[in-house]
Amino acid sequence: MTGFYTLLYKELLRFWKVGFQTLLAPMVSTLLYLLVFFHVLETRAEVYPGVAHTIFLIPGLVMMAVIQNAFANSSSSMIQSKISGNIVFVLLSPLSYRAIFFAYILASIVRGLLVGLGVYLATMIFFDTPIQLTLWVLLFVILGSAISGALGLIAGIWADKFDQLAAFQNFIIMPLTFLSGVFYTIHSLPSGWQYLSQLNPFFYMIDGFRYGFFGVSDISPTISLMIVTLCLIAISMLAIKMLKSGYKLRY
Repeated sequence: MTGFYTLLYKELLRFWKVGFQTLLAPMVSTLLYLLVFFHVLETRAEVYPGVAHTIFLIPGLVMMAVIQNAFANSSSSMIQSKISGNIVFVLLSPLSYRAIFFAYILASIVRGLLVGLGVYLATMIFFDTPIQLTLWVLLFVILGSAISGALGLIAGIWADKFDQLAAFQNFIIMPLTFLSGVFYTIHSLPSGWQYLSQLNPFFYMIDGFRYGFFGVSDISPTISLMIVTLCLIAISMLAIKMLKSGYKLRY
């Protein structure tokens, strides 16, 4: 396990050493979203009984920050290692492909959780948003950040340059995130859009995470948990297979 812990430590240090950029900056960006929507939506009716629109936004914004930063951590690390050429030293080590995968994913989870926790604590200064079901919150935030970390690993392996990685994020991750119910409940959408929203795995992450705050959700949290877990298994298997095959890693 020494090699696994060493790789994990290296991945943690990679974002911790530039914490102003990797932790503080995304916290500020997410809080700016909340500030803007607070002024726009403060007079809107309650989304759920006793839940104002601004309070409804907070779990979604926290989860959005977690998803985006978990993805950014593994994807940027992998493509930087490929471009600099030091990925070969990781592949030549006696580490198994599963150990390499879990080291990248755990580091992504830690970064996602740190940013999400920072956003949540900052919002607590201005809004009272207590967590009602802590276990559900932890389950969905860990599973969601793990899925994003695995997607980041896949994107980092697939991309040959930063432009391709940016395209993956802009045309896949960002649309899935913004169309997942971060800013709205799907019951406010026409029936066709509701159906499309339910094809988005990110919707189940955010809806289940929000359930932990309010005890209310658009979809049964058990169904959301099952879908998110299956997505994590499928995406993880694909990422491990890409690592094992050496796809775009061995030249």
